[in-house]
Amino acid sequence: MNRGSWLAITAMLIAFGAACRMQADSSDTSDRNAVTADATVNALEEAYGIHRGERRNHTKGTCALGSFVGEERVSKYSRSQLFSGQPIPVVARFSLAGGNPTAHDTEKSPRGMALEFRLPDGALQHMTMINTPMFFAAVPRTFLDKMKALKPDPRTGEPDPEALKAFAASHPDNAGQARFLADHNPPPSYANSAYFGIHTFRFIHRNDTVTLVRWRFVPQDGEKELSTAELATMPANFLEDALIRRTAQGPMRWTMIVTIGQAGDTEDDPTQLWPSNRQELTAGVLTISSAMRQHRAGCENINYDPLMMADGVAPSTDPVLLFRSPSYGVSAARRLQGQ
Repeated sequence: MNRGSWLAITAMLIAFGAACRMQADSSDTSDRNAVTADATVNALEEAYGIHRGERRNHTKGTCALGSFVGEERVSKYSRSQLFSGQPIPVVARFSLAGGNPTAHDTEKSPRGMALEFRLPDGALQHMTMINTPMFFAAVPRTFLDKMKALKPDPRTGEPDPEALKAFAASHPDNAGQARFLADHNPPPSYANSAYFGIHTFRFIHRNDTVTLVRWRFVPQDGEKELSTAELATMPANFLEDALIRRTAQGPMRWTMIVTIGQAGDTEDDPTQLWPSNRQELTAGVLTISSAMRQHRAGCENINYDPLMMADGVAPSTDPVLLFRSPSYGVSAARRLQGQ
């Protein structure tokens, strides 16, 4: 994407962030607890601090470049150019959840893989995924309340344990991901994680038939976890170094798996898994051929808004998915203004 396009996107995001703030200010100034994009980004800043020019979440990350070749069989469900069978350039970003740019890579927190597919007609398709099969929030309120609970106590510099306990007790939708993270140690490399779309999406066929789907990307390097002993000896920044070393050895690949929903499967709750007996199909292969530190590559300015969708893919009614776009817009506007 050329410099003029980036300037146009930057201006759009700045205007969008200002509009979100005006809407929040005019809607109900007395409601300090409203779940707005501004309130959510403010809570992230209070939890992790303000790091000027940086993302408010998944701050620590690594850029990568590659391509995707989709399976034409998926055209039975979606008219998207993703599944034309032709190579599509991809700009990727691997990341650690949270807003701390100096977080330790041994944290038992989600890892992320965000993809921007650059389609032949100039359209963009984003996929923003994490390596847990479920999210921790069924509604935006849970996300906001967790960020508030993570706000450091001024006396200790750490989150208040009682606030975290109260959050867990009052938000049962957080329990599934919390158990998953407790039961699984982090991977030795981004290359050894599967990444899940977590939300339900809609595939749109040429005749406008709609199919509910979920997707995940499974590593051809195999899924691996560090042992507890290994975890105790790993350096603070091993994930980026391991990714760069791995791509120097040759391409990494993930197989895209699409799960087909059935009547009654939830489409509006990313904390709930679908039954394991649902039909699945191989939808394509993602190849990552190079990785580099994020301030030296194009991914740093990409917003990776999961609602950036090309024709043939559409969002579901999931309130968390729909809330992500305005929140990403506010965060990106602040970042691109150097805040």
